[in-house]
Amino acid sequence: MSKVYFTKEITEDSLIKIYEALGVDLKGKVGVKVSTGEAGSKGYLKKELIGPLVNKLNGTIIECNTAYPGKRNTAIDHLKVAKDHGFTEIGEGVEIMDAEGEIKIPVKNGKHLEYDLIGKGFEKYDSIINLAHGKGHAMGGFGANLKNQSIGIASRNGKAYIHSCGQTDDPNECWSVQYEQKDFIESMAEAAKAVSDYIKDNNKQIIYITVMNAISVDCDCDAHQGDPVMEDLGIIASLDPVANDQAFIDMLWNSADPGHVKMMERVDRQEGRHITEYAEEIGLGSTKYELVEI
Repeated sequence: MSKVYFTKEITEDSLIKIYEALGVDLKGKVGVKVSTGEAGSKGYLKKELIGPLVNKLNGTIIECNTAYPGKRNTAIDHLKVAKDHGFTEIGEGVEIMDAEGEIKIPVKNGKHLEYDLIGKGFEKYDSIINLAHGKGHAMGGFGANLKNQSIGIASRNGKAYIHSCGQTDDPNECWSVQYEQKDFIESMAEAAKAVSDYIKDNNKQIIYITVMNAISVDCDCDAHQGDPVMEDLGIIASLDPVANDQAFIDMLWNSADPGHVKMMERVDRQEGRHITEYAEEIGLGSTKYELVEI
């Protein structure tokens, strides 16, 4: 049974404390995978909250370009948004990992994907913090560690390949192909597993943290992101991304806040909860966990 650490407090100090509770000494060059947030969004993790942890580890904020048209689908524009949102001011700055290309990594025993395309810059990092913001998502139902590791680490072409369930890696074509919703959810899980396998095969490290604040039904990739619909829940951290995402889902479902109904509707409308059960099925992690409050 995986351990998931939990704190209700959402501060820069509690973020460092929950990282330390994992007991992992991140070695070498550290990449911190966060969503820089689309221009116009407001729920993305703020520099004031994550900056002290990123600075402590001399981390670099790492991202890849979006497949959809917007203000982050080229490296130049993406870096401008990252700067506007304050991310270039912390740690070792920001790297758009697919600015100089992509690498193809295998998807082992996938039903939908034959491979995953991730930003070439990912190669240079020895340790990764998958630092997710827990919120809703128009296509995936919700976004946390599994989405941050699949869509988030995929290159622009890789995002197109996941969104089309393996039918095309052309961002100009992926939005017009037909697919079953459950297949898309499973494709995200397969891509997340491919990244996990790549990390293990190359003797790298990764840890998972989700900050559950400013919980909107919309993702930080939405330029017209709505306001939060429920109370902040806290921060969770684990060495298992499936357990961490499952804990987030369970906390949404068990919340006494009336607004949680809107989140549950958003998640289930897109069959979002299927991602943890399928990720467990393919060996990425466990939906069973022990919650350890710190």
